Parts: sequence; C-alpha cells; structure tokens
Amino acid sequence: MGAGNIKRVLATPAAIDLIDRLRVKHGPVMFHQSGGCCDGSSPMCYPVGDFFLGPSDVRLGEIGGADFYMSESQFEYWKHTQLIIDVVPGRGGMFSLENSEGIRFLTRSRLFDDGELDHLEPATPAA
Repeated sequence: MGAGNIKRVLATPAAIDLIDRLRVKHGPVMFHQSGGCCDGSSPMCYPVGDFFLGPSDVRLGEIGGADFYMSESQFEYWKHTQLIIDVVPGRGGMFSLENSEGIRFLTRSRLFDDGELDHLEPATPAA
C-alpha cells in the first residue's frame, strides 16, 4: 500500500450510474456533503458552478468524475471515515439534482482501520 492510494470517498455502481445520467442532463456535476439543516446530512449534487465553495471547504476526492467536498469542520468529525455514496428510493434534497429521479444519494460509511490511516488520499482545500 503506497501513500495516498486509499480513497476517502467511493461510490457504488448505482451511484455512478445516477451521476452519469445527471451529467447527461446537466453537464459537469459536483458534490457537497450536507451537514444538516434543511436536507439532513445527504450528499448534495449540483451543476459545477451552482454551489459556491468557500475557504473552509475541503475536497475529499472524486466519484464518477465529480469532485466531492465537505466543510472543514465536518471533516474533522469524519476524517477517520470512508464515505460510500449509494442510492436508495426516495426524493433527494430539495436543491440536489437527483430530486426528481425517484432515487436519492445516501452516504454510508465505515471507519478506516489503523493500517489504512497512513495511506489515505489527502484532503485538500477547495479554494
């Protein structure tokens, strides 16, 4: 295992399929992990440029060719956790692109084991 080869965020084949469908409809897309409020803690999918990233956002990696971000304060709680983006039946967050698809993105997770922690892809500032 080399440094930086374990991904912080992954996506299931069903999530990749939905990302591809959304990209056909909307062009390039990106994700931001919601931290609560109106849409709970759902991964939110936006057209690139429609969600403004700030200096306190970090890039965790990419899924299906789409960059994936979360706030730095939320990352402090999740930095030892791999996010696995999946889809389930239901309506997406009110501002997320999958809202009308009949399925929504969902974040599943697992803790990294001690052997993986030294081999994670780096999380980088968004701006």
